[in-house]
Amino acid sequence: MLKNYFKIALAVLKRRKFFTFISLFGISFTLTILMVATAFMDKILSPDYPDYKRARSLYVSTMEYKNTKEGWMNRSDVSFYFFEHYVSTLKTVQKMAISSNAKASNAYVNNKKLVIEYKYTNADYWNVLEYRFLEGKAFQQREIDNAELVAVISEETKKAYFGDAKTVIGKYISADNINYRVIGVVENVSKTLYNFSGDMYLPYTISKDYKDIDLMGGYNAILLAKSEADVPKIKKEFDQMVKKLPLPKDFDKIYCNADPFFANITRRIAGGGTSNGLTKVVSIISIFTLLFLLLPTINLVNINITRIMERSSEIGVRKAFGASSKTLVYQFIVENLVLTFLGGMIGIILSLIAIHLINGANLISNMHLSINFTVLFYSLIACIFFGLFSGVYPAWRMSKLNVVKALKAQ
Repeated sequence: MLKNYFKIALAVLKRRKFFTFISLFGISFTLTILMVATAFMDKILSPDYPDYKRARSLYVSTMEYKNTKEGWMNRSDVSFYFFEHYVSTLKTVQKMAISSNAKASNAYVNNKKLVIEYKYTNADYWNVLEYRFLEGKAFQQREIDNAELVAVISEETKKAYFGDAKTVIGKYISADNINYRVIGVVENVSKTLYNFSGDMYLPYTISKDYKDIDLMGGYNAILLAKSEADVPKIKKEFDQMVKKLPLPKDFDKIYCNADPFFANITRRIAGGGTSNGLTKVVSIISIFTLLFLLLPTINLVNINITRIMERSSEIGVRKAFGASSKTLVYQFIVENLVLTFLGGMIGIILSLIAIHLINGANLISNMHLSINFTVLFYSLIACIFFGLFSGVYPAWRMSKLNVVKALKAQ
């Protein structure tokens, strides 16, 4: 039976070429946008180079002071002092990777200005995160203690500053009139991972602000647990430590949180105080996705109703010869699913082309999108949604057609 439905579906699609084209275009275009967006979200949220240990990591990036009586607040990144004097005392933290926000410096190569984004890190930064070294190695605690002017640079910076040099270890790179000795070159990191991407990494003891005695500053950290089971223990101990922090003048509340990766992102976007903003961000994304799917689906429903009503005479004849409404409903749903999956296949091809063009254009530095099983799975779900939702109502309308009226329409 399904084989016959499939043959009928193909014949109908060939016969109604205009409706078929409009339907396929709407489905494939919508799925292409969704697949590219899903590939982008997957790139941001899935463990990726160099941050592969997210399952046993908590992220700290915001410090918030609040005056609950007058209703005002102050929010910033976190100071190195806070991590060194408070977080380092936590017994459940195995290692802590500290890094500053990216700062810009100017270098001049062949009379051309080169902007280099640099960040300061501690020694454990290189133990928690898994950077791939193309040459040399990371600086260790000895270089940090001695405040040595050494640098780890990205592959992109190596090419931009040193050209085609085979090796740059031991050479000097000048930024803002300061000469740094290159000791390592790492593979480029996508700009989507803004906490980890950089052109140059330096020991934090070179910076001027790491000694500032304040809870707010320009740093963030990753707290690494020994195992996934220890993550809740770190969270609990961290929260207890925050409650004991000294209150700054004019404020009566301090909020600082150690969050999983995605919650850390949503807290920066829509969170505040005790809320990590996760529910708000997920709700907005869900509503946007639903509306994005709903609009083309409604258009597809209208097209399907028009297409089905044009076949009223055929439906009348089949009903007159004993075809049940249930049989006809199944047939039209199968037709719509065939149409949807054809649109889905076209959508996958268009998505591959679009992702290839996006990667080639390098719209976001060092970002490389790909379609993996996660993206394909959600695309399959979207296809089923299109096929069923846009086919059930038109098929139900068709099944209610009066036989006499349908035959008169012939």
